[in-house]
Amino acid sequence: MLTYENWSEPRNDFEVDETYKGALNVINWAYDHYGEEVVYACSFGIEGIVLIDLISKVKPDAKIVFLDTDVHFKETYELIDKVKEKYPSLNIELKKPELTLEEQAEQFGDKLWETNPNQCCNIRKIVPLTATLNGATAWISGLRREQSETRKHVNYINKDDRFHSVKICPLIHWTWKDVWRYVHKNDLTYNPLHDRGYPSIGCFHCTKPAYDENDLRSGRWSGQMKTECGLHQ
Repeated sequence: MLTYENWSEPRNDFEVDETYKGALNVINWAYDHYGEEVVYACSFGIEGIVLIDLISKVKPDAKIVFLDTDVHFKETYELIDKVKEKYPSLNIELKKPELTLEEQAEQFGDKLWETNPNQCCNIRKIVPLTATLNGATAWISGLRREQSETRKHVNYINKDDRFHSVKICPLIHWTWKDVWRYVHKNDLTYNPLHDRGYPSIGCFHCTKPAYDENDLRSGRWSGQMKTECGLHQ
């Protein structure tokens, strides 16, 4: 079994078929290889909706974790409820931080997402995911190479030094058009904020409509000199 501890060369020789661009092959491999030891960490953005549908074809009772920072858009929470109804067999968990927003404000000051967004992301995302992946050999992510400069070298199978795990990215070759084509073809429910200029959706304090059509993540942490929450390095 390919694990963080015995990592040598990543497996990236999956057939890039015309229909799924390798995604379904990678997902099949992931669950054949890791079984119950793989977790899908889903943000419920548009890529997440595609991956949920693909994963349900392979493992209908897959474990899916959403990092519930307590400050997501109401549309995101409403979408999660709809996904639970559509895929009742999936094991969808909302993972909360150890600190409530009130406790965080008491320790680090009010509106930490403005004064120190990296620390806020660490408390409300990185620490919870670290706890979630404790005991999990691998995790699935919806990263695509087209999304940003920091993601253009992502492979199907990656050594994740932050979480000491194997990160599996089935959608690396998918374009923005591929994602939406799949969503519409399969009549999938998605976050309505995508239709209001939000191609990438995170916490409501730190997410605005994208201002650069060539950068789908340009609305994230606008003006903060920050492009990633820290989950992906």
